[in-house]
Amino acid sequence: MKLLLVGGGGFRVPQVLSVLADPDLPINITEVCLYDVSDARVSVMKNVVTQLGYANLPTISTTTDMVDAVKGSDFIFSAMRIGGTCGRVVDEREALARGILGQETVGAGGYAYAFRTIPEAMRLAETVKTHAPDAWVINFTNPAGIITQAMRTVHPRVVGICDTPIGLVRRAANVAGHAEADISYDYVGLNHLGWLRSLTHEGTDLLPSIIADDAKLEHLEEARTVGFDWVRSLGMIPNEYLYYYYYNRESVAAIASGQTRGEFLLHQQGDFYERAAAEPDRAGEHWLRTHNEREATYMAESREEGEARRDEDMGGGYEHVALELMTALASGIPARMILGVANNDAGQLIVPQLRDDAVIEVPCTVDGNGIRPLPQAPLTGPELGLVTSVKACEELVIDAALTGEKTLAWRALASHPLVDSIAVAKDVLDAYIDKNPDVAKTFS
Repeated sequence: MKLLLVGGGGFRVPQVLSVLADPDLPINITEVCLYDVSDARVSVMKNVVTQLGYANLPTISTTTDMVDAVKGSDFIFSAMRIGGTCGRVVDEREALARGILGQETVGAGGYAYAFRTIPEAMRLAETVKTHAPDAWVINFTNPAGIITQAMRTVHPRVVGICDTPIGLVRRAANVAGHAEADISYDYVGLNHLGWLRSLTHEGTDLLPSIIADDAKLEHLEEARTVGFDWVRSLGMIPNEYLYYYYYNRESVAAIASGQTRGEFLLHQQGDFYERAAAEPDRAGEHWLRTHNEREATYMAESREEGEARRDEDMGGGYEHVALELMTALASGIPARMILGVANNDAGQLIVPQLRDDAVIEVPCTVDGNGIRPLPQAPLTGPELGLVTSVKACEELVIDAALTGEKTLAWRALASHPLVDSIAVAKDVLDAYIDKNPDVAKTFS
């Protein structure tokens, strides 16, 4: 089988390839193709992978031609970053300058990222439809729910993945004293906007006992981030990204007062690529040091100073989710995971208040016959209101990017729960168009 990595010069490529080095891998991948617009970055990544000593890797090829990359592919991991980290900095700072959240997946910053990414994601979808129509596209290009839903209008075999929901489930199960495989769970929402609502073992919901116990909640960063009292008021555990909704004012102040995540990565990764190119025999060493620093500082604004990043062992990282998904589809070995799928992929609407094609995140079973979402309890109350509101905005984003209609983009930004003024929405959109050529191109 051929596996294609779109964004093959990206910093996290070695994480993906590390899971393919397992000698007991239950699928036969014969070629990994790294596709990127930058030859230089792909060369750096090949050096890193070689020096990290991953054994048993399949043949690695590289290309800057999308058609050549797609041809013959069985699976495609899409992790493109249109506009690079420089574009992310603009997304963040132009929002923060107007007193609204600057974050790459939530609110105005996420929508700016989508505006410049959707056209290229659609080009990939069209290329796959023409040259590899049976291929599965596993999308972790952010904002993942928006990009997945847009691509599915062209190629239905696109599925979104994220490691945060299943990581939450596994940590909660561990706190309860069980393996994830031994429990059933209810989780529903959008990408970076969902809630774990039950955790059942042999007919007993274990979540209430976890929520009632401070010592147990202490092991869940999601609970520490939003506060134990708030978790108890909800009766469920939110995805960590809901911090930006529950503490919007505080998160804006925290991010605006220091270096944004994009600014940090622009400096850190720029330095890495420069060093790795200048010292190719030490590329692996430079990558490891940079990677460890990157992971330790992730979502730092949501933690107290000195508080450690949550343990990734329970989540496994998005590369493990991608491998589990690909393995189940290719080998037929059944798996259960939380994926970004269409609302009607189960044959009935999981969230009846949303459109049939709305991409949501819910538990699914996966095997050689495909992906089947599992029914979840009804979404109600403020959580339903937030999901329907944000999804409506996401669909305006998609329509705006596909048509180039600036008014739709303004409506999407102005209607988002974290944007408190239609004037500010118009102003930030104008700034994105003025300062980011990739956004300007979408609306030209």
